[in-house]
Amino acid sequence: MIMIDMARALKTAATTGDVRFGLAETRKSIKKGEAKMVVVANNCPDKPALSPGSNVKMIVYDGTNVELGSACGKPFPISALAVVSQGESNILSA
Repeated sequence: MIMIDMARALKTAATTGDVRFGLAETRKSIKKGEAKMVVVANNCPDKPALSPGSNVKMIVYDGTNVELGSACGKPFPISALAVVSQGESNILSA
C-alpha cells in the first residue's frame, strides 16, 4: 500500500478537485453515487449512518473534526466529506 500524506492530499483535493463538505452533502453524494471516497473525522457522531457501501472507500481521519477542517484548508470543523473528483491529489490511492 502506498503511504500518502493525508493532510496534503485532502488539501490538494479540496483546492483542485471536487469535494463535498459536511454530513448532509456527504450523504447526498453517496446516495447519488458520486462519491469515490468518504473521509470522516474520528469524532464524527454519525459514522455508521455514512457507511457508503462496497464500491466507495471510507477512511476514518486520525483527528477531530476541527483537525479535518484545518487539513482541508477550511476555517471551520468538518465531520465528514465526500471526494467526488480527486483533482491533482493522490488521495484515491490511500
